[in-house]
Parts: sequence; structure tokens; C-alpha cells
Amino acid sequence: MSPTLSKAIRIDRHGGPEELKLVEVSVGEPGPGEIRIRHKAIGLNYIDIYQRSGLYNFAMPLQLGMEASGVVEAVGEGVTHLQVGDRAAYASQPPGSYCEVRVMPARCVCKLPDAISFETGAAMMLKGMTVQYLLRRTQPQGGLQAGDFVLFHAAAGGVGLIACQWARAMGLQLIGTAGSDEKCALAKAEGAAFTINYAKEDFVARVKEITGGAGVKVVYDSVGKDTFLKSLDCLRPFGLLANFGNASGKVEPLDLGLLAAKGSLYVSRPTLFTHLATRESSQAIADELFAMVTSGQVHIQIDQRFALADVAEAHRSLEARKTTGCTILTV
Repeated sequence: MSPTLSKAIRIDRHGGPEELKLVEVSVGEPGPGEIRIRHKAIGLNYIDIYQRSGLYNFAMPLQLGMEASGVVEAVGEGVTHLQVGDRAAYASQPPGSYCEVRVMPARCVCKLPDAISFETGAAMMLKGMTVQYLLRRTQPQGGLQAGDFVLFHAAAGGVGLIACQWARAMGLQLIGTAGSDEKCALAKAEGAAFTINYAKEDFVARVKEITGGAGVKVVYDSVGKDTFLKSLDCLRPFGLLANFGNASGKVEPLDLGLLAAKGSLYVSRPTLFTHLATRESSQAIADELFAMVTSGQVHIQIDQRFALADVAEAHRSLEARKTTGCTILTV
């Protein structure tokens, strides 16, 4: 059987968006535990930038991309949860979704409900599953109850807007930070109880004001270096700081004595792919996300669309913080 040809985006070395090259690759048959999928849409995420720049180091050449949706074309031995012709979506290691067709591990690929479009499926898997593991699985001591205050940085981004809606559905009082009044208004419209424009306001002082001086139970922080230490100051005693990204750079080494001095605090550095290590866990997280979307409690906002060949422009927009909501690549 002759191999399938696919356009793909590849880098031969770490660097800026100019390293992203459109190439043609040969795609073979899936092996045991694998599928071949033809993409309908591809998700864009900040982790793609970390991998392109070298913050997360990979062997070269590297085909980027962590999520997509499409139709299953072939199924390898041992795969029982997917069949040829199934609509499917995923967020998965290893990278490689920036393409028309790929062979990949089936473990993290889930059947996409008919009620969810391919574009929505591509936009929501990594971001929505991230929100699920944060709000539902990465909780402070004693858990989260309706009425609790949480702080969520970058609340107008793709992950943030889903988190605003999901937190509202849980009855949480989410305080969202963003870099402009427009982005704050967007987060507020999607369910944030309070918003803080960090370009104009000291977010620590505002958090203390909003919470009557008590602080929040948990801070969800994907910004990293620029917000980490101030985020600790937003926590109440025994609070949790979950640092799940490095948009402003890696966090400096932490003096553990600070955690004692600031109230016996907890710090976690969780990742989605630890939670997606098994087929069962992947499906459970996806099922809860699908239920939130199909019920209407969470809607996925796609604000930017770029052709696959224009991915460098998409990366520049994301790095410049010019995007809101989700961004997809079309094939």
C-alpha cells in the first residue's frame, strides 16, 4: 500500500516563528495501539511556543502541535475504542498535530460527540481538559466549595475563558486578571465574578480588597515568572498556588522558607499529560469536558482562525498577547 502524503509544519532547530516550515511528509499505517487520523481542524496553544523556542527541549526535526480533531482513517492492532470513520479529537503527546494526516498513539484520542463541531473539538481539548484537571483535580486543602474565591491569571485567554465559565458552574467566585479593560470585560462576560487589569492595578492589593483581606484558596497561574511571587501574597493560609505555565518565563528557584512565612502554603507544578497517562483517565476527563460543552454550561470561543501555512503569523499573534479565546489552524 502506498504511503499517504501530508502537508505538515516542522522545525529543524529551536528559534522564532521564522523556523516554522511547511513540508510534505509521508504517513504510513498505524502500528499496535495507534491510529491514523485525517485532521479537520488543529488547535493552537502556548505550549507550542515553548516547544518551538526551546523552553521545552525536543530532538530535531520536530513536527509541532498538541491537539486536533478529525476522522479516523485506520486503526492499529489492539485499539478497541475507535473505529474507521469515527469523528475524534485529542490533546496528546508526542507533538505532531500541525499537519493534514498523522499516525499517533490512540490512548488519548476520544470519540467526538456529534453535537460538537470539528472546529470546537480542535479548540477545546487541551484547554478544556486543562481546566478540568485544574478546577476538579488540583484543589487546595479541604477542596473547593461554592462561594470560594479563586484567582485565575490570563483569564481572557483560551484556558481562562473556559475556566471562567466552569468556575461559575461550580459556584466559585473567580477573580480573573488580564492586561486590558477589553480583556477584563470579556472574562467578566464569561463568568468571572471579579476582574483585575494588571496593567493598571496591583492585583495583590485588589485581591485583598475583594476578599476582605482573607486572600484566595487557590491561584491558577500560567504566566509564571512575572506573577509567581505576587501570587503567593494572594493566598490565604494553607492556600495552593498551581503554576501550570510559563508565558512570561520560567519561575526562579524558590526559597521554601517563603511558604512557611506566608502561611504554610502549598505549591504545585501540574501538567495535563500526567493526568492523561492512561486511557481511562483520558476518557474520564474528556467525558466531563464533553458534558460541560454539550450542556451549554461551557461554550468554546474561537476568536482567531489561520490557515496551516500561516502558522508563523498565528505564533506571533499569540506571543504578542493579541489573541483572545481560542485559536485554530484550518486544513
